[in-house]
Amino acid sequence: MFSNIQPNAVWQNFEALNAIPRASKKEQQVIAFIKQFGANLNLYVYQDEVGNVIIKKPATVGLENRPAICLQSHLDMVHQKNNDTVFNFATEGIKMYIDGDWVKAQGTTLGADNGLGVASIMTILASTNIAHPAIEALFTIDEETGMTGALALKGGLLNAKYMLNLDTEDDNELTIGCAGGIDVTAVNAYVEYNTPPNTTSFLLNIKGLTGGHSGIDIHKGRANANKLMNRLLQNLRYSFTIHLSSIDGGSLRNAIPRESKATIAIENINIKNLETEVAAFEAKIKKEFQNTDPNITITLQQIEQVKTVCSQKFLDDFLFMVYELPDGVYTMDPNIEGLVQTSNNVARIFLGNNNYSIQCLTRSSVNEEKMELAKKIETIFRYLTYHHSFGGNYPGWAPNPNSHLVRFMVAKYKALHNNQAPLVNACHAGLECGILGTNYPQMQIISFGPTIHGAHSPDEKVSITSVQKFWNYLLEVLKNLE
Repeated sequence: MFSNIQPNAVWQNFEALNAIPRASKKEQQVIAFIKQFGANLNLYVYQDEVGNVIIKKPATVGLENRPAICLQSHLDMVHQKNNDTVFNFATEGIKMYIDGDWVKAQGTTLGADNGLGVASIMTILASTNIAHPAIEALFTIDEETGMTGALALKGGLLNAKYMLNLDTEDDNELTIGCAGGIDVTAVNAYVEYNTPPNTTSFLLNIKGLTGGHSGIDIHKGRANANKLMNRLLQNLRYSFTIHLSSIDGGSLRNAIPRESKATIAIENINIKNLETEVAAFEAKIKKEFQNTDPNITITLQQIEQVKTVCSQKFLDDFLFMVYELPDGVYTMDPNIEGLVQTSNNVARIFLGNNNYSIQCLTRSSVNEEKMELAKKIETIFRYLTYHHSFGGNYPGWAPNPNSHLVRFMVAKYKALHNNQAPLVNACHAGLECGILGTNYPQMQIISFGPTIHGAHSPDEKVSITSVQKFWNYLLEVLKNLE
């Protein structure tokens, strides 16, 4: 499908990559794919204990004395789809299509994050006419759910002076710093009771939210489906008695929740009141989020009678706990205008069958504040939960705007774009650069990439002309970086 767009080899490699399921923590197929790719080229291929893959290629003629460059991207992608999309991520390849200047996927994430970085590195490894110094290609695993691949990568495997991380999502940006993150989780059991007589059961469904990346998009004020469902249930609880049977909202820690559904039972005399309250809440929410989430819908559907519900005391406590959880921006960076310093995403809530779990992702460029917010969330969890934990803790990446690599990248960008300077910044997303730099402290690192919108959501798309711009820039960097 990409035969008529450039750079053709990059798109063909992206298409081949997207035919392979590659969910975080389930990368066996893509690891085998990338190893075979390197082996077919007769290049040095190494896989470490956790599944990271390193492929090394010698310099082209004339650049043998230049410092080696590490090209780095992650193999995994976020697997997320719309509720009404029939798709099996475990067995199907991503179904892509071209819409003007954009490449999109049919109802699922596209995998441009970070598949286009991987495809670009593959193209350089396979090339016979691209000038470059010695290349060390590093393909990490599990970036999207804890960066465990980067965390486990040992020192001494790489000798490059520079690392180019190809995972930034705006083609006029050079990223030189990022936030760290930590997973905060609560799990516990509760007692269920038989559904009271003279009640009717309903399914509440909140969907159509914009969602997005819980780092890059967290400051945009988009609605969180888990928090909206909690508000709706609280509103209903204030008006009349409801009996909660289940909640299922959100999917991944690094995605702002787009959908949530809950099953409830109410006394038959309150059915009309329920319909009125849900309609009123939908109208209120549509107005509140008309600019950020214009497609929100809240539906109410009568269903087969649920068999069990939680107690009224537990319901009150649970709703209060979720209400208290911070969500969105916590603090802004005092030194860099417009940059989020610390945030939290209430990413996943499940309740049913006598158990519940709540999953949050807390991010910050300041480690002390990250831990402060994580402990605050843990304190809230203590209100009702006896089993809570921290996990997936990874450091941020401190900017060094005066490094030789940053100065070179800025100068080369300006030379290619009529003296227009790129935006040199730090981002609130988690990048592997800070982690990788701990074992390779002498390596100068920068991140850049093509323009990708809607990462971590089924609205993900990548600009074709932006990929061309990024690719030309990358080739000039490889040819000239000393």
